[in-house]
Amino acid sequence: MKNHVVLVVDDEEEIRDAIEIYLKNEGLTIIKARDGIEAIEKLTENDVHLIILDIMMPRLDGISTTFKIREQKNIPIIILSAKSEDTDKILGLQVGADDYVTKPFNPLELIARVKSQLRRYVSLGTYEGVQRVIELNGLTLDEAAKEVRVNGEVVKLTPIEYKIVELLMRNAGRVFSIVEIYERVWNEPCYNAENTVAVHIRKIREKIEIDPKNPRYLKVVWGIGYKMEK
Repeated sequence: MKNHVVLVVDDEEEIRDAIEIYLKNEGLTIIKARDGIEAIEKLTENDVHLIILDIMMPRLDGISTTFKIREQKNIPIIILSAKSEDTDKILGLQVGADDYVTKPFNPLELIARVKSQLRRYVSLGTYEGVQRVIELNGLTLDEAAKEVRVNGEVVKLTPIEYKIVELLMRNAGRVFSIVEIYERVWNEPCYNAENTVAVHIRKIREKIEIDPKNPRYLKVVWGIGYKMEK
């Protein structure tokens, strides 16, 4: 965890300072921003490995900030908000967030989620003894370059989306349940995660399929789960 940089974005100074204390104790370097505009400025000036981002902020809110960040970067984003409704969680995931923590939060839970996201992000492309390039009928995963391409065109995926595609492509033809996908990708027990997985599957289809409603690659097996077509 040392040398990893976390950008904490919240308009409340007390929350920024509290998160800084928790994460510094884990050996992380913390950069802080008060709103989305300042966060984007910090990203251009620093090498950031993860972002913790509040939703309700002045000037540029967390949803709009996530959308802008995703236009350029695949850094893991954890949404932090006092809002607990499913619609807010789904909206955050739809625009590219990788995880969601509700205020008031348990510091140990936040630390665990940060560590989990960092492990996935910094370990992409580091597996030994696995196939480095996978190709399925025009869909290509280049594990060394951390890229997914459709007919040669690079598709911008978030770290979570990439891990889902990698899991399914490495096991093409095998059906994975929602629980299996969540526990393998998020690396934690699955509790009421159906919406979370479904949102990411839908976003992946929008990016890799010519017709997301009639997918060529990422298929649903009704009542069981999802698979990548061979």
